[in-house]
Amino acid sequence: MDSSEAIYKGLKEAGIDFVVSVPCVNLSKLLNLLDEDDEIKHLPVTREEEGIGICAGAYMGGLKTAILMQNSGLGNSINALKSLTELYHFPLVMIMSHRGTEGESICGQVPMGEATPRLLDAMDFTYSKPDSPDEAYEQVKESWNNSLKEGKPVSILLEISYW
Repeated sequence: MDSSEAIYKGLKEAGIDFVVSVPCVNLSKLLNLLDEDDEIKHLPVTREEEGIGICAGAYMGGLKTAILMQNSGLGNSINALKSLTELYHFPLVMIMSHRGTEGESICGQVPMGEATPRLLDAMDFTYSKPDSPDEAYEQVKESWNNSLKEGKPVSILLEISYW
């Protein structure tokens, strides 16, 4: 099982049936897998906070939701995450390509890469950083139930070394 297949299979096992995404080169194979799956509705969006609002509505409509995005979008979406999903206890799985970590070739990604775990800690959001596809599969598989239990989003950070 490769890195993208592990995330995809974890989402399937978690029962996720609605995914919004913001483009990211690291997530491209995963996005293709989602597009080929008739059981998962996949909606590309232009901004992360837009996707979070759409996920909230989809959850109220009975769907199990996830957002796929680059960690740089976390800064764009803090208010929506705290004022919408956490306030109303909407579960949400956030799969983030964690740019700016060891091995990053674009220096502009590094500041947000370093800040991402601290931002999640400050928001009191649970997150994990799997080192292998097997770990990722297990963490994603449990993510929906963990988010439901906590009543707020949970994140899976996929660092450059994961890919």
